[in-house]
Order: sequence, then C-alpha cells, then structure tokens
Amino acid sequence: MKILHLDTNHKLLMSQLNDLGFINHEDYTSSKEDIELKIDQYDGIILRSRFRIDKQFIDAAKKLKFIGRVGAGLENIDGDYAEKKGITLIAAPEGNRNAVGEHTLGMLLSLFNKLNKADKEVRLGKWEREHNRGIELDGKTVGIIGYGNMGKAFAKKLAGFDVEVLCYDIKDHIGNEHAKQVSLIEFQKKVDVVSLHTPQTPLTLNMINEEFINQFKNSFWFINTARGKSVVTADLVEALKTGKILGAGLDVLEYEKGSFESLFSSKMPKAFQYLIQSEKVLLTPHVAGWTVESKEKLAQVIVDKIKAKFC
Repeated sequence: MKILHLDTNHKLLMSQLNDLGFINHEDYTSSKEDIELKIDQYDGIILRSRFRIDKQFIDAAKKLKFIGRVGAGLENIDGDYAEKKGITLIAAPEGNRNAVGEHTLGMLLSLFNKLNKADKEVRLGKWEREHNRGIELDGKTVGIIGYGNMGKAFAKKLAGFDVEVLCYDIKDHIGNEHAKQVSLIEFQKKVDVVSLHTPQTPLTLNMINEEFINQFKNSFWFINTARGKSVVTADLVEALKTGKILGAGLDVLEYEKGSFESLFSSKMPKAFQYLIQSEKVLLTPHVAGWTVESKEKLAQVIVDKIKAKFC
C-alpha cells in the first residue's frame, strides 16, 4: 500500500510505517490541485490540517482506503462522503488529550491568580500586590461542555482539587468518577467555570453566543481549548465588558484559518482588538495539544490504528 504524507510529523510515523511494509511518499509543498492529479496512485493519505479533503478531492482518490489525521478532530474532511466511498477515517484524540487537559488547567489557574498581568507588571518595575490578589479554585463548580477525550482529561486533572465537576454532553450516560453529567439547565444554574471541549460540527458552530451566555445564573470564567468557531467573539467580548464572563482563556480563535497555522490575513477585527488589550483575557496560539510529548503520541496512535486495520 502506498501512503502520501501531506504534512510533516514525528519521525516515528514514517519509520514505523516503513517497517510495516508501507510505501511512503512525501509532498509538503504542492498545491491541492496538483496533489489531486496524482492522488489516484495512493491507498492512504496522512495530514494534519493543510487543506480540506472535500468531495472533489475524494472523487479523485480512486484507490483511497484511509485518511489519517494526526490530530483530534476531523472537521477538515468531508467525513460522510468519505465513509460512503468506503474510506476509513483515522484520528488520534488519545494522543494529545493529556496535553489539552494540562493546558486547560494551566490557563484556569493563571487567570485566577492573574499570573500574566503580574508578570508584565513586575518586568516593568511595578510591585502591585493588592491589585494582583488571586482567587482559589477550591470550592468552585467547574463545568465541562463536551465530555469526550479532552473533557475527560481535564476532569481528571481536577481530581486533586476540592471542586465539584459537572459535565454536559449531547450523549447520554458518559459521566464518570471525575464528573457528574447533568442537564444543560442544571449546568447553567450551578457552574463558576465553563471549559469547552467540543468538536467542530454544525451543532457547535457559534454555540457560545449572547443567548447561551445569558442563560447562566452566575457570572463565570470561560476557557476554550476546543475550536474557535464555536464562539461568537463579539458576544464573548460584550460579556467580558459587562462582567457576565469574569475572564477568558482562549487557545483557539474564531478568526483562525482552516489550517490552524495562521490568523486572519485582512484587517484586524474589532473584537480581537479588545481581546489582545484586556487583562481579563489569556491567549495562546492553538497549542493546547501541541507538546513535545503529544507530537510523538499522536504519531504513534496513527501508526497503531493503521496497523490494526490494514496489517
């Protein structure tokens, strides 16, 4: 079987697939149109998020047996059409769930203790102790929206704190020893922190909007290490201004390009200008699952799943 690799990944991916007898080719620079001209030669493709695998691309890939995405989500692939064509979809959420859980906890603790603000001030010679008085996580109710690999990993990280952890998910019976599953009404009534861990689907696009935010009884802290397009940034900014949202940790943004490799290329949106100026907001560049360890784990999960299915 011949595999075309469209993005660079950990070296073990190529090495172990070679050892398993696969023929591996690399193309990290050609346009999507040029790759479509030769994709009919390949049985599998492996990518991160370089471009969207759409119906036209899938139709050109006449021999394709699998698509492997070295990451958690599959939103850059027309999954329904691929599966209709008998193509196996392979993702690796197991590979970076621990990294996401740790990053989410780090963002939350940093916001609670104003670490980002305090660090900048001390570097400028300011010693503002009272203005940087933090709050403690113990005693809070943490709510997790989306209780799959990432949500469960974050909940596990919270096990050492004296907190109540609630989860909300469209699937039933997925709560565990680390989080109690509740209805959305109960969730919005009780939580002090909301952490988003949902995939990008038609149901989650623009999910965190003005109406949704205002349904919460209490003001709350918001963390998003999932997908940026699940949040209407302008509505988030308005909630930060009014105090309905007390602070936000954002690893992902509505303005990211589909490859996740860059932000907008046009004029900076007004809402984003507020985010980068606000001391209540902590920003990172879509790196929650982007650790040294997760790079290796993601590659290994892909190899293991290809081996289990095709060897």
